[in-house]
Amino acid sequence: MNAIEFPWLTAIILLPLVAALAIPLIPDKEGRTVRWYGLGVAIADFALMIYAFWYKYDFQSSTLQLVENYPWIPQLGLHWAVGVDGLSMPLLLLTGLINTLAIFAAWKVTTKPRLFYGLMLTMYSAQLGVFVAQDLLLFFLMWEIELVPVYLLISIWGGQNRRYAATKFILYTAAASIFILIAGFALVFSGDTVTFDMAILGMKEYPKTLELLVYAGFLIAFGVKLPIFPLHTWLPDAHGEASAPGSMILAGVLLKMGGYALIRFNVEMLPNAHVTFAPVLAILGVVNIVYGACCAFAQTNLKRRLAYSSIAHMGFVLIGIASYTELGISGAVLQMVSHGLIAASLFFLSGVTYDRTHTLMMDKMGGMAKVMPKTFALFTIGSMASLALPGMSGFVGELMVFLGIATSDVYSSSFKIVVVLLSAVGVILTPIYLLSMLRQVFYGEQSQELHLDAVISDVKPREIFITACLLLPIIGIGFYPKLATQTYDVKAMELAAHAREVLPVVAHQQPSSLYSRIFSAPTLATSQVESSINISE
Repeated sequence: MNAIEFPWLTAIILLPLVAALAIPLIPDKEGRTVRWYGLGVAIADFALMIYAFWYKYDFQSSTLQLVENYPWIPQLGLHWAVGVDGLSMPLLLLTGLINTLAIFAAWKVTTKPRLFYGLMLTMYSAQLGVFVAQDLLLFFLMWEIELVPVYLLISIWGGQNRRYAATKFILYTAAASIFILIAGFALVFSGDTVTFDMAILGMKEYPKTLELLVYAGFLIAFGVKLPIFPLHTWLPDAHGEASAPGSMILAGVLLKMGGYALIRFNVEMLPNAHVTFAPVLAILGVVNIVYGACCAFAQTNLKRRLAYSSIAHMGFVLIGIASYTELGISGAVLQMVSHGLIAASLFFLSGVTYDRTHTLMMDKMGGMAKVMPKTFALFTIGSMASLALPGMSGFVGELMVFLGIATSDVYSSSFKIVVVLLSAVGVILTPIYLLSMLRQVFYGEQSQELHLDAVISDVKPREIFITACLLLPIIGIGFYPKLATQTYDVKAMELAAHAREVLPVVAHQQPSSLYSRIFSAPTLATSQVESSINISE
């Protein structure tokens, strides 16, 4: 373990969990003290995170930093092994910001407040653990702990069909976890060394068939969380029934766990299998973009429309991961950060709208811009960011992914043209369904059932503050992307180089592979390998 003066990551992970365990001891009948306590803990943890990264993290290093490794359960080989690098650090900050704002957004929760804030803090702790775990068993443990609070938050504080949505969520995600366990153990027990250390697992040599099967298992497991078509059907139901704070965390953090794990496990640990599956990821990304956009346009429920929009935006993450370029991988990470901020703001504002109207059906709304002008303005800014308006973070992320796949020398020109053109179709559909959403909700004739002039009030200072905390970094990254990209540029460069290292070897071993018409680099790489062999001879 690297010598560090203080176990920063352990403190960051355990602070919310320990604080959650202390909630039953707080004397509070109406929940006022508990909500201030929960918010204070979240702010303190976020502040600790910022301090640790500002003073202890080296942005120019791609290696793991703030590493801690303690024996936990030696009989099982389980270690408390945590560390942070350029891939996990920006997602940790995103997790801290969104969870803190989600707790602040839940200010009016009066039903079982102790349980609610206890679950929120427990989930916060588990999410942080997923992004920093360097032991496979610890990663799996944190991944599983996170599922239970989400299930309870939906089933207790959700909408009318909350139990159905919560049950569907837990069934999908729990079934996906089985694939993590099976694929993980396949890596652990392969070869002569049995270890759960993810760094050592990444250096092992695996039989080709085993690596392909493990990659497929991880793809299914993480594809449910991302989500990837056709493993996505739990998401619209979960978003449609979850409360606003729950939806903020679902869209802002949980989906990013799937993208992070795909890069960490599938690309970084299984690069040989990634050669085979990369075109599949690109194709699935295109399907996500087009399918999600088409389904979003068909939704009349406000939150379900935003949920399908999230599915479409996650397609860009898949294309970026499959690009084999530094620009594409960097764009995928930026897209995750950007979408986390944008989706959290839109789902929060949809909750603000629901609090006033008590409906999410857009055909029952209308004319709300007159009585809620501030809400309309904030909703419009969030929607413009989601449709990738220049000057917003969404534009930068999607542009980097497009350029990454378009400039990749790994794929044939025809394949790249098809991917870019079909993805562009989704980009064209996005403003259609988002502007249509704004028109239905805020323009047109006022609904007589809502009694807008008499009942509905505009967004309040607390709600403006929460939205501003999300919109300001969206605009800041849009105008100056380096605010985000400098945190992971070095890591993205290393990931792209690591993924490309195996291309010449695979091309030399499999000159006529299934994707020989899709890949163009293996042919060139083969000649390079042969020339190097001749020189050595």
